[in-house]
Amino acid sequence: MQCLYPEIRTNKSYSLQVDDTHTLYIEESGDPQGIPVLFIHGGPGAGTSSFDRRFFDPDKYRIILFDQRGAGQSKPHASLNDNTTGHLIADIEKIREHLKVDKWLLFGGSWGSTLALLYAQAYPERVQGMILRGIFLCRDKDLEWFYQSGADRIFPDYWEDYLSPIPDTERTEMISAYYRRLTGANELAKMGAAKAWAQWEGRCATLRPNPDVVHQFSEPHMAVSLARIEAHYFVNKAFIEPDQIIRDADKLANIPGIIIHGRYDMVCPLDGATTLHNAWPSAELHIIRDAGHSSHEPSICDALVKATNDMAEQLSGEGDLQG
Repeated sequence: MQCLYPEIRTNKSYSLQVDDTHTLYIEESGDPQGIPVLFIHGGPGAGTSSFDRRFFDPDKYRIILFDQRGAGQSKPHASLNDNTTGHLIADIEKIREHLKVDKWLLFGGSWGSTLALLYAQAYPERVQGMILRGIFLCRDKDLEWFYQSGADRIFPDYWEDYLSPIPDTERTEMISAYYRRLTGANELAKMGAAKAWAQWEGRCATLRPNPDVVHQFSEPHMAVSLARIEAHYFVNKAFIEPDQIIRDADKLANIPGIIIHGRYDMVCPLDGATTLHNAWPSAELHIIRDAGHSSHEPSICDALVKATNDMAEQLSGEGDLQG
């Protein structure tokens, strides 16, 4: 089994102002002359950590991490102003131009897979390949499954805690009910809702209970940005058209891809990955038999490290990757 690479130090970090409101945190590590890879975090609103560098061989990759609008170390924290999918796609392109990267590899999980796919469909000529985990297509049925009716039957005990901030009269539209509290003036209600939302996601993310993952999701700074930004995106159907990713899958035809998905993923069920693979048959699909959703699970880590090594071999013969 492949292990994560040891801790990788940051070479440099940047603050990139992308508009009058938002300034993004960006960092680089690994080999400055290596294959450029952009790590696209989940949520939206989760942010990055030092853990995320360790999927990549630092002797082969120029590892680029960034925190999306309102997430992590980007400012202002948890801001919903001018925070849409279109803004995030434009931000990624601004980062590419700022770092003078011609083409790059995209690496994203969960919402990170969504954003990677949408960016690749908008700028296919800038994408050398994609490694995607825990496919999230942002369809109505995907949101319904996890936030309204579906996963509640797998985790009814955890579901009770998710329901608790919401009165019975509002429980037919849970995302909207949470959104009202997460954007309201009552700070106590906002924090309570953020913790319940984030804890629900963290508890369901792994096949086996993992207190470290639950703690990471429930940490107040992350819980607020995760819950507020996710609810904002999901109440707005992720700011995309129905089934947009699959509809536009033909734009991915010339991009090599590796799809990794846990068979027991309860956050983003496996049918999202199989549907994507059917629409993008040139990509490889690896179904991990003993894993759920989280990138912290051993079998998912193993598959992701293998994928980055395989992709490095595949891309290493393509010449000057820096442009």
